Amino acid sequence: MPNTIGNPLSWTARQLGRTGEHLSASTSEVGGKTGTEPVVSALTLGDLRASLRAGWDDFLACRTDAILAVLIYPLVGLALISYGFRMEHLPKLFPLLAGFALLGPVAAVGLYEMSRRRELGETVTWTTAFSVVRAPSFGAIVVLGFYLLALFLIWMLTALTLYNWTLGPEAPASASAFLSEVFTTGAGWTMLILGIVIGFLFALCALAISVVSFPLLLERHVGVPVAIVTSVRVLRASPVVTVTWGAIVALGLILGSLPFLAGLIVVIPVLGHATWHIYRRAVA
Repeated sequence: MPNTIGNPLSWTARQLGRTGEHLSASTSEVGGKTGTEPVVSALTLGDLRASLRAGWDDFLACRTDAILAVLIYPLVGLALISYGFRMEHLPKLFPLLAGFALLGPVAAVGLYEMSRRRELGETVTWTTAFSVVRAPSFGAIVVLGFYLLALFLIWMLTALTLYNWTLGPEAPASASAFLSEVFTTGAGWTMLILGIVIGFLFALCALAISVVSFPLLLERHVGVPVAIVTSVRVLRASPVVTVTWGAIVALGLILGSLPFLAGLIVVIPVLGHATWHIYRRAVA
């Protein structure tokens, strides 16, 4: 049968219909399609070591693809550093870099998908990381990402308020003067200590929300509420191991930031893949 040119209006209508169906499916995934809560298993330090080894194996198997998928992460970090070189923004630099890690689970969603597909024996390419956009659960993932974004914005507001209360609100005269105030004055030490304590609480909150929630949404139709509750249950079932994992992530991000965030090109993929394997061990 000869090929014919379709009616542009009918073709457009079909595409809009498919888009509407996808949006409808994504919206329904936000609340979830099942009320059954996943079974949570206790984690051990051995699980962390095994997950890191599995994450490293995934990174080696998808090395070029993973680097391409997360290259944007260090580039954004460098943009934040250049932003902080302006004196009026210098006090925001550390909170920006530290708070940016709160959004790490969102940036690693593509890596979870790579590990999931590789686990199923499928061929993984660089486009695999972006296939989550077409997943029915994408709407739920976006909503959960907005939760972390809101947490990030609250952290930035808190950090700025703390600076204004201690060393501000005037901008520092120079970077050396700012560092001198931080480490040689009582107000500077107050800001530093309170900032670390408050930052730890924000990091713990982000960890509780996201330790397994994003991988869970990728694999099951549970919805955002169940995903968050399951993530919190993992923290409650294995508090020491989960907090240790958070410390490993924080240390990895710090080491990966040296020099000039270049190490994040390796650190982010390994941690992202390892998070998938932690999820597989934590959620039966």
